[in-house]
Amino acid sequence: MSLGGLSLNLRSSGIYIAFALIIALFSVLTDGALLQPQNISNIIVQNSYVLILAIGMILIIIAGHIDLSVGSVVAVTGALAAVLMVNVGMPWPLALLITLVAGGLIGAWQGYWIAYFGIPAFIVTLAGMLLFRALTLTVLGNQGIGPFPDQVRTLANGFTNGYLGNIGLGPLGGADLFSLLIGLIAIAGMVASQWRTRGARKGYGQSVEPMALFVLKMAAGAALILFLVVQLARFKNLPWVLVLLAVLVLAYSLMANRTVFGRQIYAIGGNLQAAVMSGVKVKSVVFWIFVNMGVLSAIAGVIFAGRLNQAGPTAGNSFELDAIAAAFIGGAAVQGGVGKVVGAITGGLIMAVINNGMSLIGSPSEQVMLVKGAVLLAAVAFDVWTKRRAGASR
Repeated sequence: MSLGGLSLNLRSSGIYIAFALIIALFSVLTDGALLQPQNISNIIVQNSYVLILAIGMILIIIAGHIDLSVGSVVAVTGALAAVLMVNVGMPWPLALLITLVAGGLIGAWQGYWIAYFGIPAFIVTLAGMLLFRALTLTVLGNQGIGPFPDQVRTLANGFTNGYLGNIGLGPLGGADLFSLLIGLIAIAGMVASQWRTRGARKGYGQSVEPMALFVLKMAAGAALILFLVVQLARFKNLPWVLVLLAVLVLAYSLMANRTVFGRQIYAIGGNLQAAVMSGVKVKSVVFWIFVNMGVLSAIAGVIFAGRLNQAGPTAGNSFELDAIAAAFIGGAAVQGGVGKVVGAITGGLIMAVINNGMSLIGSPSEQVMLVKGAVLLAAVAFDVWTKRRAGASR
């Protein structure tokens, strides 16, 4: 697609355009309430665990698999953390470490059956959904366990301190200077990373977007980050869970795009036979992406339990559907081989904005489900359409 001489890749950029349009729509429908500082903070904190799950889910979908068990793993790891911290009285750092190891072992259990025994991931993780939900009910019964230590609750619900004091922003009021500096550092890092990527592609003789479009995209990204940080700094500063998310997104984006392991994940999903012929240890890669999913599920389980201040038997219900939807809305291909961590986060935020925006305008739950289902179907249909269009143009 060409706009004023600038070529625009709909498949890679369409999700961000759709995100902007959805935000604009609900901003109008809610008379600006959607973009108020407190509401933005609520969107991030209330959906952080789904976004964490989406990071692991996008890697699994890129490799051509699926994980239906993450909601149940969230529940059982949250229950384990509660038993260790509350019932046993174990120090929270040690209990957290044990919980993460348990999540990794759950992922290893499922990864073994998928990678080395050859059972389809759909079947293994469907069984895991039932097994780990049953284990959660066995541990908790019909009761929750809480409260959690202050440090865990702070990670789930807390905010960074105003280390450098506030700075005046005219009609916007005061904002935390430390948060603003973090935002500026994030913008600088984003621009530097994208500039380096663009230079590397040019060095290898690959096609790159025009400079005008590159500058436009960087300006739009910088404006979004700065707006988000300013609004958060005006409320209670940066949520700690947003800091955790930022670290995870950066680390997994680098892993997916800059490491051999990351490229192998794409190779497996793109063409399994070619990956095998190229010497990729397919079984090992598949095994470890499920181990990784287990660890991220454990992190999400602790954060969700910490946010509610108790581990409950119904924790994690439908989380797997939200994580899968976030990955597909964010640009993952149904057949595998395509997807980005940032895209999955964007897809998760689209679902979060729809939930929040429709709640603000008083829509009933059935309408929310209707819109979310329509958005998911449209995202997958768009992916199929762009593939057919690309194939017809060859």
